[in-house]
Amino acid sequence: MRALVCIATSFAIAATATAQVPRTKEGKPDFQGVWSNASITRLERVPEFKTLEISEADAKKWEEDAATVGAADQAATDPSKGAPAANEDPAGYNFFWIDPGKKVGKVNGTYRSSWITDPATGKIPYTQAGRTAMMKPVSTMNMYNNPEERVPIERCLIGFGSTGGPPMLNVLYNNHQQIIQTPDAIAINVEMIHDTRIIRMNGKHNPGDVRQYMGNTVGRWEGDTLVTETVGFKPMEAVRMDFGLFVYVSPDSKVTEHFTLQDPDTILYQFTVEDPVAYTQPWKGELTFHRSKERLYEYACHEGNYAVPNILGGARQMEREGRKQPVITSSIGRLDRPSETNMPKKQ
Repeated sequence: MRALVCIATSFAIAATATAQVPRTKEGKPDFQGVWSNASITRLERVPEFKTLEISEADAKKWEEDAATVGAADQAATDPSKGAPAANEDPAGYNFFWIDPGKKVGKVNGTYRSSWITDPATGKIPYTQAGRTAMMKPVSTMNMYNNPEERVPIERCLIGFGSTGGPPMLNVLYNNHQQIIQTPDAIAINVEMIHDTRIIRMNGKHNPGDVRQYMGNTVGRWEGDTLVTETVGFKPMEAVRMDFGLFVYVSPDSKVTEHFTLQDPDTILYQFTVEDPVAYTQPWKGELTFHRSKERLYEYACHEGNYAVPNILGGARQMEREGRKQPVITSSIGRLDRPSETNMPKKQ
């Protein structure tokens, strides 16, 4: 009898929560507004944690360590130490410019060490073919031999790190999205480079030879949950790079997403990525989007107008001088390594 009472209570709470969410005039949950998924939790689990759910104490320690890194990076420079060495890479942005979030992510009230929920390792389950496909563009990243080998973000074509998705992940900065909703289509305008995904409701996918940035998405309602399916990704966006993270979403993947408005200010976002060639199993994840009072600002990514000729020209000059091309790594990834003691260098 006690179990039945608990189940009945859970259903009553869920029904009350569903009734309280804003709705469109058609009676569907209203997702419109500005949302943010900024967090120091990332897609894959960091080595310090062995389980998906972590304690409040572990989460607090992680947040404190991230704050320490940020404070050290923003500390005043000591002019008496002189200028850095000419060949010393500044290793990325100062923390002033980034927005990784200050909190460990929570889903359904529990702190999360990763967004990936399946497999239990918290890692993308690549096949050997999938890992090889991912590493090929990574290994040529610093080759500078032709513009087609340069990643799309460098040319301001699409946001980095899968910010626009799918799956839609938190990145180094510009973690806001604005949703505009009609009965026939839902648009998600991502602050990063202002990528805009159009979800065509009850539509059909384009022919297989028509590929788009962020894929081709169709949606449907399952009760009060928005369900989307995306296929047809451009091959050049398969490797999605963020600081300290590489994500490979194969061109032949199918990404299924579930958007559930849990309350007026929280979206539960769940996703599944499938491709039997690239992965040993479908991999799944979930995170939350929180309603924001902030505005989306212009992302003036104009570097692509001239960066590629400069990059290629610089590489040719290095070759003429007999210098080796450096392998550039970033220290901003330390945000997702709670016990890391090295601090990023200032720009």
